Amino acid sequence: MKPPTVDDFLRLRKESGLSERSREEAENGINGGWASAHVIHVESGETVGMGRVISDGGWYFHIIDMAVLPQHQRKGIGDAIMAALLREIDAVAPNANVNLLADPPGRRLYARHGFAETAPDVIGMRRV
Repeated sequence: MKPPTVDDFLRLRKESGLSERSREEAENGINGGWASAHVIHVESGETVGMGRVISDGGWYFHIIDMAVLPQHQRKGIGDAIMAALLREIDAVAPNANVNLLADPPGRRLYARHGFAETAPDVIGMRRV
């Protein structure tokens, strides 16, 4: 499994409503993930969805960049991407700590794949 091209990565982030990143950020980060998956629409050849994992390869796995173009949502693409990423993780670390940050549009998808909110016991934090 490999990541989408930099152009597709930037377009998917923008058109799916994720924060936009610079070309330099995309070029530096896109190949730095532990695993990636993307979906190409057969009829058009267009990349329509993606997801990535960053990890130490042993215990911690963080799912990032889950995005599906709006016109292709609700067709199982997000589920297929998530399932592929989780299979990769389970193959090397069946008892891994797998986490993600869930924006409201993705919460139902993540719940279907076994993710649950951790608050109030644990909360996500980020440096601002």
